[in-house]
Amino acid sequence: MKEVLNKLHKFSAHPDSRCWYVAWNPSGTLLASCGGDRAIRIWKKEGDSWECQNVLSEGHQRTVRKVAWSPCGNYLASASFDATTCIWAKKGDDFECLTVLEGHENEVKCVAWAPSGSLLATCSRDKSVWVWEVDEEEEYECVSVVNAHTQDVKHVVWHPTQELLASASYDNTVRLYREEDDDWVCKATMEGHTSTVWSLAFDPSGQRLVSCSDDRTVKIWKECHSGEGDNSTDTVWKCVCTLSGFHGRTVYDVAWCRLTGALATACGDDGVRVFKEDENSDPDQTTFSLVVHAAKAHNQDVNCVAWHPKEAGLLASCSDDGEIAIWSYQAEA
Repeated sequence: MKEVLNKLHKFSAHPDSRCWYVAWNPSGTLLASCGGDRAIRIWKKEGDSWECQNVLSEGHQRTVRKVAWSPCGNYLASASFDATTCIWAKKGDDFECLTVLEGHENEVKCVAWAPSGSLLATCSRDKSVWVWEVDEEEEYECVSVVNAHTQDVKHVVWHPTQELLASASYDNTVRLYREEDDDWVCKATMEGHTSTVWSLAFDPSGQRLVSCSDDRTVKIWKECHSGEGDNSTDTVWKCVCTLSGFHGRTVYDVAWCRLTGALATACGDDGVRVFKEDENSDPDQTTFSLVVHAAKAHNQDVNCVAWHPKEAGLLASCSDDGEIAIWSYQAEA
């Protein structure tokens, strides 16, 4: 069996600009992209080509760094270098800006929805992570500002089933937060990377977290119960695998496929790679193998990889070259 990554489509998404991020809606029918042109574009497959359905260009004054769909698929959040986060409501085939979340002092680097859809997290160059609560009237209120990191916070991601939040930072660490006594507090710090941590993803079970870094490595962290004395409910996260020697430059993004368990990475060496967990892998000393490397996936740095939520092996990537690529990852006999 040979694993292959076939390029199905490639199209210009943000001409003369970087395409920073792509995100599938929960049903996988739409793909949102954002870029240095301050715009968000909504893409849909029509026949054999990808067509732009909407251009959301009125919300932000500067680069749009990340976009995130709500779990219900009716809302899209966008994080921008203009220090704001916009919430867009899907109305039929159109989108309207519902509200603009303000408060961060500098660029907002990432936005993420909790699995319940009632919480939103943002992070910023101002070193803080904010947790927002969404009420039934679609009002957004900041309920906590956490200043656990000492540098620019690059990424936030929620656990797939719990209200547990993870963040990655320029300070080389990953941190985990939970709510305690009506406030959000840092419950764990994962140290091991030697340079900026750019992105994070939980595995489908939420028992493991993958991080990628400027140090050219990918690390997998596993939740371990300490089981000591009265604190047996406390958990620590330990690094159970480090993938090193595979990437030529900074690893900017990592995605963990909920359908196949495959890991995809986006790298500054223009490549997209797919790693697969070895069948007899020890849970406490996990081993992954590189199964596919698309060496010139894009003409410039690859910024993001995103697995399709419903179709196993379908992968989207985007790049500094302003383009989006759609790939099919599969095993060939």
